[in-house]
Amino acid sequence: MSDLEQLTQALARNLKRWRGERGFTLDTLATRAGVSRGMIIQIEQARTNPSVGTTVKLADALGVSITTLLDHEATPQVHVVLPGQEVRMWSTEGGSASDMLLGDDRRGPLEMWAYRLEPGEGTASDPHPAGTVEMMHVTAGELTLVVEDEEYAVPAGGAVSFEANAPHAYRNDGPVPMEMTMAVSIPPVGPTGSGGSLRGPGSR
Repeated sequence: MSDLEQLTQALARNLKRWRGERGFTLDTLATRAGVSRGMIIQIEQARTNPSVGTTVKLADALGVSITTLLDHEATPQVHVVLPGQEVRMWSTEGGSASDMLLGDDRRGPLEMWAYRLEPGEGTASDPHPAGTVEMMHVTAGELTLVVEDEEYAVPAGGAVSFEANAPHAYRNDGPVPMEMTMAVSIPPVGPTGSGGSLRGPGSR
């Protein structure tokens, strides 16, 4: 079985499991995530490989990290991710890419990402729910962070954090590749989806 087939099977299994744990019907999850009921059925039956944006929307609606949806196992006290074991979430022909390094749901979803943006490339994200915080450390090049149409330049060696409940984007306007590590902290959701914040539709 290929890596893609393994991810598709894991997503199908884990989506069905977490939907059951949250007590969400297909229609409830479809409404919360902004994803069609038919698409959710296809994903749960492992008949489709959804886009990164769709996967993020489902994780947001369920209040779990993307890594939990892709392969939920009992989280050990120490979790080592070796080179090559990260999950490639998207890439461009120009060489830009984003990798999910780690995810943890013990105290509310927490994710760690690695980004590489080639000169002239970028990616945008929809708003996340109130309470979501993103933190970035730029290790090469210069990041142009855009939050609600305001631009912030973050050079190599610099770091930035912001509340991510507004439209935002990451760009590389410089002449060399930009690399950064990003951490995302998301508000937890209750077992039944009530009494807590739910992550809203979006993509990173």
